[in-house]
Amino acid sequence: MSPERIVYMANQIATFFESAARGAEAAGVAGHINDFWEPRLRAVLLAHAAAGGAGLRAAGMAAIAAVRPPAGP
Repeated sequence: MSPERIVYMANQIATFFESAARGAEAAGVAGHINDFWEPRLRAVLLAHAAAGGAGLRAAGMAAIAAVRPPAGP
């Protein structure tokens, strides 16, 4: 899946959680990604964030620190 599509999906989640209690946005985004995204999608998202995270909403970038990296091969 392309980084552009991953950014789009992460931004949809971030938009949803931006209506949450102040300060809970990043935790909500990271929790959703950790619970529902397969390891390959998380790997693309983490690589994109490491490359600067162009296009990610603030809540999405803030969540990156709590997104679990996929386990090794």
